[in-house]
Amino acid sequence: MDPGLAPWAILLDPVRSKNSIPLDIIGREFPRSPGVRFFMQTGLDPFRFVIIAVAGWMNQHQQHAIDYLLEENRVLRELIGSRRIRFSDDQRCRLAAKAKKLGRKLLAEIAKIVTPETLMAWHRKLIAKKYDGSAHRMPGRPRIATGIEALVIRMAEENRDWGYRRIQGALANLGHVLAHGTIANILKHHGIEPAPERSRKTTWKEFLSRHWGQIVASDFFTVEVWTRAGLQRFVVLFFIELSTRRVEVGGIARVANGLWMTQIARNLTDAVDGFFIGKRYLIHDRDPLYTRDFLNMLAETGVQSVKLPPRSPNLNAYAERFVRTIKESCLERMIFFGETSLRKAIAEFVAHYHLERNHQGLGNRLIVPIEATGETAETVQRRQRLGGMLNYYYREAA
Repeated sequence: MDPGLAPWAILLDPVRSKNSIPLDIIGREFPRSPGVRFFMQTGLDPFRFVIIAVAGWMNQHQQHAIDYLLEENRVLRELIGSRRIRFSDDQRCRLAAKAKKLGRKLLAEIAKIVTPETLMAWHRKLIAKKYDGSAHRMPGRPRIATGIEALVIRMAEENRDWGYRRIQGALANLGHVLAHGTIANILKHHGIEPAPERSRKTTWKEFLSRHWGQIVASDFFTVEVWTRAGLQRFVVLFFIELSTRRVEVGGIARVANGLWMTQIARNLTDAVDGFFIGKRYLIHDRDPLYTRDFLNMLAETGVQSVKLPPRSPNLNAYAERFVRTIKESCLERMIFFGETSLRKAIAEFVAHYHLERNHQGLGNRLIVPIEATGETAETVQRRQRLGGMLNYYYREAA
């Protein structure tokens, strides 16, 4: 036996351990080798050293496994390509929990399917969800009732110059108590401007409704009539009162000119029975027959001309609708021979239009209703115009 060999080296040497240990080394002091002096100075137990060596080998084995998993992850990512991976909520939670332990720097090296920022964002959402107490919150301030909110909007739309305080007072009259700030929020939510801005704007509908009883609309239409000179075109000028739908035929002429229009203006503005008595506005298109003399004569009596934009028949809808009605119900169903037959047909239709035709725009009523006096008979009578083309059914007085 080598006298310089330490006893623990004999025990660890597999070759030497096959032979029996001589009894003379028991209780004998041996000279200390450099390895023994290292263990004695550092206080490291040889058994602990063996454990550290084994742990290092295991760590190296785990590193090889991690390298393989990383490479496998890269290969799978290459197969997926640029396609987006859809994760479930459970998968996001699991990845976020593991990512938090690694940190952003290490995640930047190993994370391949998602970015480190995404993983950290998932982790923050996971924390926020943990402390989310919205499910246990008590109901807050109650909302304004739908009926009251609709009433606020209605008042603002029907009264353009009403501010928040004025609407607040009107609601108080009805038993509803609202702060003016609440009213402002309701109007803002529905895109309604404050009173100063609303009061400066007037829509065409509002203009008509405010001056309904003072507005007259006018238009022309033409009819082909057989005369001795052949088929000739006649021009018909009419005026319609928007509030009542009452119609006045201004004139019928084969040749319309400025003198004809001037005479019509005199008839319309007559102080006794003129159609324009009490009227202030005349809506008309840009037909050149509305001459300057005609409009000036109307202006002298207080009737203002409202000229429509070019190619806008919808802005003169009531007059356009009368043209359609008279043509479909009468003129297009007849052949006229001479001016007299045309005038008679138009007069008969206008009388039927006023006295016998129900109008949907007036609640399906007559323009000039006939009041029944006393009892009526059971028999239903028919009043015919233009050979039965226009009919009216009624009961005679008993």
